[in-house]
Amino acid sequence: MKQDVFDAIWKLRRNCDKAFLSYIDENGYPETRAMLILEHDHIHTQYLSTNTSSGKVAALKKNPKASIYYCLPDQFQGALFVGDMEVCTDPETKAFLWREGFEMYYPLGVNDPDYCVLKLSVKYGSHYHGLCNTHFTPDELEP
Repeated sequence: MKQDVFDAIWKLRRNCDKAFLSYIDENGYPETRAMLILEHDHIHTQYLSTNTSSGKVAALKKNPKASIYYCLPDQFQGALFVGDMEVCTDPETKAFLWREGFEMYYPLGVNDPDYCVLKLSVKYGSHYHGLCNTHFTPDELEP
């Protein structure tokens, strides 16, 4: 079953065009934002990119607890990842997630100070599909 859930989550991620980031804002209330999915290769961490100047970055620096949710509503399928978010501004992490076309948002390129990477260190998650909800820790699913 472990491999089936892992495979289903990666297939889901490949077929999604956005993910939903949830975090606690500076006033203590939950907020959710739709984010672009940037592919990478393991389940312990989830990465997103955003503007360093955004409100979510300020909120995540104060309270790093966050979650990322991928879903295909027409297939009644979703994957939730919960953990602590780090705001990464180091050149290596920024280069890792940089994609062609980002210049439209970050005109100074990969070194633009308004470009940063959000790195979720996953503590636990769940996968829902076909009326089955499977809870997991990353270590349980890593092949």
